[in-house]
Parts: sequence; C-alpha cells; structure tokens
Amino acid sequence: MTPSADQKKVLSFSDVEAAELEDWRWLLGGLHARFATGDFVTGLELANRIGELAEEANHHPDLDLQYPHVGVKLVSHDVSGVTSRDVDLARRISDAARGLDVVADPSSLSVLEIALDTADVEAIKPFWRAVLGVEETSDGDLPPLWFQQTDAHPEPRQRFHLDVTVPPDVAGGRIAAALAAGGTLVSDEHAPSFTVLADAEGNKACISSPVGRD
Repeated sequence: MTPSADQKKVLSFSDVEAAELEDWRWLLGGLHARFATGDFVTGLELANRIGELAEEANHHPDLDLQYPHVGVKLVSHDVSGVTSRDVDLARRISDAARGLDVVADPSSLSVLEIALDTADVEAIKPFWRAVLGVEETSDGDLPPLWFQQTDAHPEPRQRFHLDVTVPPDVAGGRIAAALAAGGTLVSDEHAPSFTVLADAEGNKACISSPVGRD
C-alpha cells in the first residue's frame, strides 16, 4: 500500500513527545528503543515477532540482536525522518515486547557521532568517504562522521570530538557522571540542546539531546 500524504509527513521531536511513546526516544531523526530481553532465545523471539509486524505493515525497522537486548530503530526511509508509520509500528512492537514480559530500557539509549572540524569540507570529504567506505547522506555527512564548518586555524588544535546524543531525561545524569569522573564543564550555553565537556587533558565531547532541535 502506498503511504498517504499524512503518512509521509515528517514528525518533529515535539510531535513524537506528544505521542507519549514510553519505550521510545527520538534521537537524530529516528525512533530508538532497547528491550532488555536477558537472553538470546527471548531476543530472537522478539525479533521474529517484530519481523512479522513489519511485514504486516510493510514498514521495516533496523534491528540489533544481542545476547542481553534487542535494539530497534524506526525511520521512514522514503522521507528520511520519523512519520506516523513509525509511531504506529513502535506501539505494536512495544505491545509485542510486553507479551513476552520484556521491558524497555530508555536510559541505555544513545547515538554516537564523530565531528571533524574543517575549513574546507569538500577538500577532505573524498578522503573520508574512501576510508570509511560509506555513502554520503542528503546532509552531506558520512555516518558516523559529520563535518563541522569552522574558520581556518593555523595553530594546533583538537580537530575531532565526539557527539553523544541521549534522551533528554538521560542527559543530566550522563553529564554529572562525566564531571564526577574528572571531566570539566566547558560550556552549557546551548544546554539542553548540547553541553560541551572536556577530559583532564582538555579533549572535548558534547552531550546532546533532541530538545530545541525541531
């Protein structure tokens, strides 16, 4: 069945929050959930049930089946974003998990990106495309690498940093843990969208959340 115009409408972070999907979090344009299955057999059973639901809906998620959990990512690839089709399937997957007495663990969710500062994206992009062996996205990035446009800096400086995107209700705890582990706060000017931290040697990382990114 061809999706309707409404089913192709890309939903924002706020739209997804309003849907009140207890098990799921909107991270970097996708719906993510991790179900704590506890063992491989239960994980495989859940994966099979998700496969059946996906076939019925003609809408297919990305699955990560591991011994203690099953990770699920939903995105409508035809519009490169989350739609009502993803929300509907997310609810059905949660129902399937509950039928197996499996609970979700939203606190464990995160998406890692590597940011490379550069004054000339096009000059270095072909090299990284070849090294990583990945295709360029519509945003011009090479997941998990993305390019952050900066002014030219002749002096030595940190060129790479990690962006760790977590659910809004997880960000504060993650930042606190990093600070307790010897980190320092570089900037919270753009919090809760992102907070810049550094380790004891000054290497920086960002703890990001979807808040303010609609």
